[in-house]
Amino acid sequence: MVNMDMAKSFVFDVANSLLGKLVSYAYEETSRAYGVYEDFQGFRDTLSIVQGLLLDSEVKKELKHGLREWLRQIRIICSDAENVFDGFELQHKKKQIVEASGSTRMKVAADGIRFGLATTISVDHGFVLQRSEMTFSHIDALDVIGRDNDREEIIKLLVKPHPHGDKSLGVIPIVGIGGLGKTTLAKLVFNDKRMDDLFQLKMWVCISDDFDIRKIIIKIITSASDSNSTTALAYHENINNLDIEQLQCRLRHKLSNQKFLLVLDDIWNDDRANWIKLKDLLKGCAIGSRIIGTTRNNSIASMIGTFPSYVLEGLSLDNCLSLFVKWAFKEGEEEKYPNLVEIGKEIVTKCKGVPLAVRTLGSSLFLKFDLKKWIFVRDSEIWNLKQNKDDILPALKLSYDQMPSHLRHCFTYFSLYPKDFVFTNDQITQLWVGMGLIKSQDGNQSLENIAKDFIDELHSRSFLQDFEDNGHFYSFKVHDLVHDLALYVAKDECVVLDSHTRNISQQVRHFSIVESGSLDSALFSKSKSVRTILFPMEEVGLHSESMLDTWVSRYKYLWVLDLSDSTFGTLPNSIAKLEHLRVLNLSDNYKIKRLPHSICKLQNLQVLSLIGCTNLENLPKGLGLSSLQTLSFEYCDNLEVFLGEVQLASLEALIIRCCVKLTSLPLCILSQLEALLVKDCMKISLPENLQNTKKRRRMNFLHVQNFPRLQTLPEWIEEAAETLQTLIITNIPMLWKLPECLTIMTSLKMLHIADCPRLGNLPSGMQRLTALEALTIDGSPKLCRKCQPHSGEYWPMISHIKHVNIGEPEEEEPQEGEGSLFSNDDLLPYLR
Repeated sequence: MVNMDMAKSFVFDVANSLLGKLVSYAYEETSRAYGVYEDFQGFRDTLSIVQGLLLDSEVKKELKHGLREWLRQIRIICSDAENVFDGFELQHKKKQIVEASGSTRMKVAADGIRFGLATTISVDHGFVLQRSEMTFSHIDALDVIGRDNDREEIIKLLVKPHPHGDKSLGVIPIVGIGGLGKTTLAKLVFNDKRMDDLFQLKMWVCISDDFDIRKIIIKIITSASDSNSTTALAYHENINNLDIEQLQCRLRHKLSNQKFLLVLDDIWNDDRANWIKLKDLLKGCAIGSRIIGTTRNNSIASMIGTFPSYVLEGLSLDNCLSLFVKWAFKEGEEEKYPNLVEIGKEIVTKCKGVPLAVRTLGSSLFLKFDLKKWIFVRDSEIWNLKQNKDDILPALKLSYDQMPSHLRHCFTYFSLYPKDFVFTNDQITQLWVGMGLIKSQDGNQSLENIAKDFIDELHSRSFLQDFEDNGHFYSFKVHDLVHDLALYVAKDECVVLDSHTRNISQQVRHFSIVESGSLDSALFSKSKSVRTILFPMEEVGLHSESMLDTWVSRYKYLWVLDLSDSTFGTLPNSIAKLEHLRVLNLSDNYKIKRLPHSICKLQNLQVLSLIGCTNLENLPKGLGLSSLQTLSFEYCDNLEVFLGEVQLASLEALIIRCCVKLTSLPLCILSQLEALLVKDCMKISLPENLQNTKKRRRMNFLHVQNFPRLQTLPEWIEEAAETLQTLIITNIPMLWKLPECLTIMTSLKMLHIADCPRLGNLPSGMQRLTALEALTIDGSPKLCRKCQPHSGEYWPMISHIKHVNIGEPEEEEPQEGEGSLFSNDDLLPYLR
């Protein structure tokens, strides 16, 4: 069963994570010092057995019903072990460690053996991926709905000249999530009669499994032969006995001077060296030969494509309904049941344009005319319905299974947010950091950058959509069906509370609250192992101090506590009991005036957000949070003093926005940052120089906005010239020049300049910024005039940049000595 596979995958990932900790040098040394080394080694051996038993269960297809309960117990034990190890890092007592390891490890192994899983144990292999069946080229075009335009667009690309010259072999990638119809589209093109006139040879090869060059060559040769003849079958049997050199010769002979169309369906391999090997073998063909490759992975599409990727979109609602009717009724039968067709219209909306989902739901209702059954399908999550091997859940689960374990684990937590939620990178990064899912292997890479890599990889695998990248900050959504998959994967561990929730399982470790009416204290689990509490929706928060006290005393292993939109005047001193806490989000607590000094005891705290705390007046004196990495202040209207004596040596990101009374920034913090945003804080003056001014800085993101007195950017920016990737300068009316060091910012990818009307020049040498991908200049009339495409004097310096957006030049500015564009009266609003 699918949910059994999910459970095994989750436990395997947790066990793997714990093993990673137990084999680390730090754990070994500390466990020896505390006298529990033998106990840790015993627990490590037990986890190895667990991994082996799980791998055996993957191979062994006849699973006993008792395995489900065994997996449930293992999940609880592994989760409790994580708590103990976390406590061990906080120097908890020896007794806890001994009890956690010694009392459970023999039972774990014994139960695994009892369920018949202890055969061959190997922990060096990942789960066996259950790939999709081999595809074939035949299709009846009349069975396909809504892909005519897509077919025509692909055919246009097939006849279009190659962008790198006609002698090159053109590759057109078709990319999209599982079930969207990539293979179907490729079949439509492959079987179009115009292809027979365009190409001398057509071949269809399903890659799907491992990217084995020898197997692929055999498939191409076989596809190029007449597979219907008996001689071809004998030929196929013969080539299986050839070595790789003989196969290459046969392939080249078969393709020599032939103009061919080759479809490589369902590509999963991301090894560029293997791809180049295959492509080299296909050289020698006639001019105009083309390859169509289908894949779910944007990165693979970019790797193989010589033409831009064709990103397949979902079907229209009308086409979805037509497809649904085709699968739910016999031909013409729908006319007898207009009431069911109306419900069908509502059903297909949950499919979000994915044809396989439409087919899945339509097929589930074929020859069923009971109104209650249709209503059940309409109101149920798609994953609660019976699934056959070719339906949508197995199709998307295949993409999930193919991900590395760290991504699978991160993906799970999308389930804690509602559908159509607009994620920002800081939200999901904070959660992943808080859950300990992001770790720097060498200690040099920031956790935010690692999270960005994870998000990019999920995006490349078509799990994310509506992706908008603005440098350090970006947003995206999760496709509805992908969100449902996350719900399915995480349903025993995560729960979303709304007005329909009646109870919370003891197994739940993470919960989010999306409706205020769901805060009945009787609902909440009494398990001490709850790790996460979220309030992700605006205007839904906690208003009961007694409930907070209960959570603090009960859930002592909390790692993430999000109290957004709550109404506390202050936090209780007992917050210090949450010594495992990594993330504390107090956003939009408009009543809170102060933080208790006990918050300084949260030495594991990595993220503190005070966005929208409009009445916050001050912070604890001598605030020292040795692990704090991200600190956010926004719309803190009454905060006048940022921090006095501080100890924030680990701080990597500082966000300060719309704090109208704040006057200064602590220099010691600025010298450590990787990301700094200071926006609409008109009383703040950026320091010109910092201590140790020759120190190389790691800053990669800088956004400064609305500094009415600033005439030049501070000198310390030069110290970050090697690392700065995003520079955003907005609404600085007195700024008259950019720093010369701009031209040595070799890592700079985005430069955005807006509403700096006195700015008239760029430093010479901008053409050296070869990494620069996006340049925007607007609201600087003279500079815009000089940067106009093709005609401006600066255009030769910036024409190499991929995305250039230059605003329209306005009226002529006064020359130097003729006065400023602004009078004193114009500047008064900024100078007040």
